[in-house]
Amino acid sequence: MSENSSKGPDQTQPAPKKAVKSPAKKIAGPTGLDRRKKTHRKKLRVLVLMHEDLVPPDDISTLSESEFHRVKTESDIIEALNQLGHETQKLGVRDALSPIRKTVEGWEPDIVFNLLDEFQGEAIYDQHVVAFLELLRVPYTGNNPRGLVLARDKALSKKVAMYHRITVPRFFTVRKGRRVRRPKRLDFPLIVKSLVEEASMGISKASIVRDGDALEARVQFMHERIGTDAIVEQFIPGREIYVGVLGNDRLVALPPRELIVDELEPGEDLIATESLKHNVHYQKKHGVRIQGAMKLPDGVAKDLERVSKRIYRMLSLEGYARIDYRLSEDGRLYFLEANPNPELANFEELASAAEKAGISYPDLIQRVLNLGLRR
Repeated sequence: MSENSSKGPDQTQPAPKKAVKSPAKKIAGPTGLDRRKKTHRKKLRVLVLMHEDLVPPDDISTLSESEFHRVKTESDIIEALNQLGHETQKLGVRDALSPIRKTVEGWEPDIVFNLLDEFQGEAIYDQHVVAFLELLRVPYTGNNPRGLVLARDKALSKKVAMYHRITVPRFFTVRKGRRVRRPKRLDFPLIVKSLVEEASMGISKASIVRDGDALEARVQFMHERIGTDAIVEQFIPGREIYVGVLGNDRLVALPPRELIVDELEPGEDLIATESLKHNVHYQKKHGVRIQGAMKLPDGVAKDLERVSKRIYRMLSLEGYARIDYRLSEDGRLYFLEANPNPELANFEELASAAEKAGISYPDLIQRVLNLGLRR
């Protein structure tokens, strides 16, 4: 998710706490249900939920470039919400649900803008926070628990895609504590990734392996250093294409974007490494950018729109997501993965694609809110 806005947002102070009924009654009772059914009004109370290490200060001008880069998404979204006239409150959490419940019951937001993509240090636990929001009967932005589960597991999402006859790279998985057993039909080069982590975590140039020893070493790295199961895929040389999708029932596929790196080493393959996505200095040095996908082969642009909507629906995604592809050198499209928590900062790929489609950044954030309210 990675992947620069000057003014910091003014944080509205929470209203004084009201008397709260017992927790059980609050969750199941009519007050919670009524809150769930609220229709859109011009000014909303928006609780912005984020990791406690990513809560931006009220004055972001005090941050260094690298410090601001870490909280850019949170800062941009809060600023946009304030520009739209909504009342906002920031809430940082790490490993406890009680602050969420306390704030929801005390402040009574109309909707939670969910920016969590992990909980208790585990990427796969964010689905439980969303399920908790559903139990609290409070609307939230982004994806539902089922969409998070299906999209998070790269092998599972590929199996679902294969069932729907969507082309994916050949692959196999290696669970933690298991030995690598490469299928004979899978030839080198291969690429080793985390089965469930997003944002290119653990991906580097060494992730492309060309023999058995390198494969064993990289899988061991994924198990021990990243701490997850590994997925090993057929490496597809070619272009990296991203398609953002917005919607619940009626879907909009945004114009495709492409990862461009100007300064590749001779013979180096293009892959979205962790440094490439998150290191600002690396991006400047190597000319890394994401731009509109140009000069696509005949029919590929229509295929990207059609297939992206199919994948979004088959994985039960809602709100917004990003579908990632490799376009091979012979013009074949391969579905890589669906990101249910794509970068939502201003000027990044999803926002840039929306702007290309005539949706300004504040309008994009408002649309995300509306989709959460209409779920």
